[in-house]
Amino acid sequence: MPEHVVPKPRRRGRPRGGETGTRERILTSAVEEFGEQGYDGATIRGIAARAGVDSALVHHYFGTKADLFAEAIGAPMRPDVDVPALLAGPRDELGEHIVRYVLEMWERPEVRKRGVALFRHALGNRLTTPLVAGFLSRELIGKVAAELGTPDAELRASLVASQVAGLLIARHVLKLPALASASVDELVAWAAPNVQRYLTADSPGAS
Repeated sequence: MPEHVVPKPRRRGRPRGGETGTRERILTSAVEEFGEQGYDGATIRGIAARAGVDSALVHHYFGTKADLFAEAIGAPMRPDVDVPALLAGPRDELGEHIVRYVLEMWERPEVRKRGVALFRHALGNRLTTPLVAGFLSRELIGKVAAELGTPDAELRASLVASQVAGLLIARHVLKLPALASASVDELVAWAAPNVQRYLTADSPGAS
């Protein structure tokens, strides 16, 4: 190389040429770290250390901790990404928008397949259940609660999550005949008012 040519520095955190298996090693380390520390306790730095890589490399492959967790558990949807946009709409239409969004997403075969597998694996599993609960608490319920900004916002957001999760389980996992055969429009008409009430109605006992 001529003396006057200065080599460009390699961007920090990117893999060297020819390196294989790094992404898979990070993903395996993430599964182990989340399993041992829980969603809130796990950190990108801890996952990187377990995988023997720089933290920047984890971000390079997976982005945020929520992105990495979603990849690790095979999450079919990203409520932490999609729900804030729904919450930005008119308050009196939130219930309909949320229920319709979720039901229409689950009409996609690839989403439904991964979602059913996740539900079946997570429900009652002493390791997976708290991980999924932690993710939903931080990335879904917490975001909805912050947007509502009321004293009982976390309870309201949790009720929304219970309504939507229960509907998905009954329709796609248990396959209750009436729910499984109903159209998305029918289910939105029935379920959306409940979700809307959880989000915006006066609290019980409020003067």
